Amino acid sequence: MAGITFTEGSGLQDSIFGKSQAPIRMFLEKRGESFEQMSVLKEVFNMETSNKFGEKMTTMTAMDGFQPVGENGTYPMDAMQEGFGKFLEHMTWKDSFAMSQEIVEDAKLMDLKKRPAQFIAGYYRTREKFGAALYGSAISGGTSFTFAGKLFDSSTADGKALFATDHPSVLTKNKNTQSNKFSDAFSNDALGAMETAMQGFRGDNDEILDVAPDTILIPNDYNLKKTVFAAIGADKDPTTSNNGFNYQYGRWTVVIWPYLNQYIAAGLSPWVLLDSRYNETYGGAMWFDRVSLNVKSEIDSGNDANVWKGRARFTAGFNDWRFAAVGGIAGGTQLIGA
Repeated sequence: MAGITFTEGSGLQDSIFGKSQAPIRMFLEKRGESFEQMSVLKEVFNMETSNKFGEKMTTMTAMDGFQPVGENGTYPMDAMQEGFGKFLEHMTWKDSFAMSQEIVEDAKLMDLKKRPAQFIAGYYRTREKFGAALYGSAISGGTSFTFAGKLFDSSTADGKALFATDHPSVLTKNKNTQSNKFSDAFSNDALGAMETAMQGFRGDNDEILDVAPDTILIPNDYNLKKTVFAAIGADKDPTTSNNGFNYQYGRWTVVIWPYLNQYIAAGLSPWVLLDSRYNETYGGAMWFDRVSLNVKSEIDSGNDANVWKGRARFTAGFNDWRFAAVGGIAGGTQLIGA
């Protein structure tokens, strides 16, 4: 958990608001902990802290490898180069709420709990919605999106949308493009086919990578949930007359993200496969917390209200596309029967 930092203004303990400071602070901390535990972000992003203005991400191409040189042969000189780069600049996020003297004087306990609860819920909801909007933009094929009136980048380091049919190589000698955008609706067969396609993803030097998807990300869709759990939820294959072994059983973590629903087109049923280990190792979907939530309590000189202000800095974006693939998208590469 990133934690919440509290700062109290002078004179608060001697004011009518003094006794409310500790209970409100404790309530904010408890609500923050519960939201951290329920958050999907840690399942779909590589969560890191930052101490800079922004973060530069890049990759390195693979070497060509060892060459046969025979007895007493000379050592060939191998080389690598920097891959596509991506820079993420931190954004500042702020909000505030006020407690009037009348609320404290009249001991309106409902308001004393409700306003701090809405405040902290607003912060964590904003984080969740921002992450979902980033993935929603990627699923729709976008390279940028607008969130709360601000424009954000949702492209990967190669300049393409996260999910695209034509990801290029940084090396001009490698003319091949790759797809991680597929048209197939979810099924047991489509799951196996997309997993196989991801295991065949290649690096910029055309080398096979160690991609091994382990997570299924879906929106909160009744039919899609039913189909996913029917495919992976039993050790026997329900499509065979003799109930053959279902090799998909017990191999997947399923993440259902209700926040994703509002950022995908109506009627769309996308499903995303993620390799959590590759994402962590190579930096696919990155989330950087620069300044954790800093909550300041002070007295407003204008109306003597107790004002609580929250400020944080964080950003998120995509770097290496190979950690993920999406299915169920029109215009994507066909996996089954292609």
